[in-house]
Amino acid sequence: MTSLADRAIAALRSNHDTLAALVPTLSEEQLAGPSGASEWTVAQALSHLGSGAEITRQPIATAAGEQVDVEDNQTIWARWDGSTPAEQAAGFVEHDAAYVATVEALTPEQRESLVIDLGFLPKPVPLVVALGMRLNEVANHAWDVRVGVDPAATVEAESAELLLELFTGPLSFLLGFSAKADQVEQEVRLAIPGGGIEITDAVTVTADLADPTATFDGPAEAVARLLTGRLRAPYDAGVSVTGNVTLDELRKVFPGY
Repeated sequence: MTSLADRAIAALRSNHDTLAALVPTLSEEQLAGPSGASEWTVAQALSHLGSGAEITRQPIATAAGEQVDVEDNQTIWARWDGSTPAEQAAGFVEHDAAYVATVEALTPEQRESLVIDLGFLPKPVPLVVALGMRLNEVANHAWDVRVGVDPAATVEAESAELLLELFTGPLSFLLGFSAKADQVEQEVRLAIPGGGIEITDAVTVTADLADPTATFDGPAEAVARLLTGRLRAPYDAGVSVTGNVTLDELRKVFPGY
């Protein structure tokens, strides 16, 4: 049976291949143009993904037994920030390829047993958590890049469905940081494709939802963007919410990052 870790690695490969094919076609004007992330250009979104690949590959490679020359995050970010847009784009392809190659090379036993010290969480986490966090970054920031070129771009469907599954388990803790349950006054049980979102004194994504109070009418990729603050005009066409919560209220619950 294919594990969540296996599926996350496959999704990371798919997103990498899509962006690696797009990057060489981007003009200087497109690299300098706005991305789906409101404060970043396309090149800056690629820089964020590239520096993230460089930083997050280190602990995984170390856990797998590779001798790694560790560079501190501030130095890595300074180097990327000092690069030209073209260098940032090319650097993304190089470092994300290295990240994907590293995780693809992990044995089935390593994929099940490795624990990763990411450096900013209270304790090391199972590999699937590290992979899921990276996929959440990659799938959404890949959308940021692609929507800067194509306004009709969507989050890759398989990645979106996998992320929603991960948010029911290994990534559920992230909602404790990113979601703002106090932005709605009433309890909400929102039906979404394949499950639901419950908003009480906390926010949870669940695979099973009883007695929904509201319904999200839209694809899984739109839900994935909602959770990260990316379901906004003009990128919300065809999406609607009915019941005891509005789409605008949900946007306040999920302000994004």
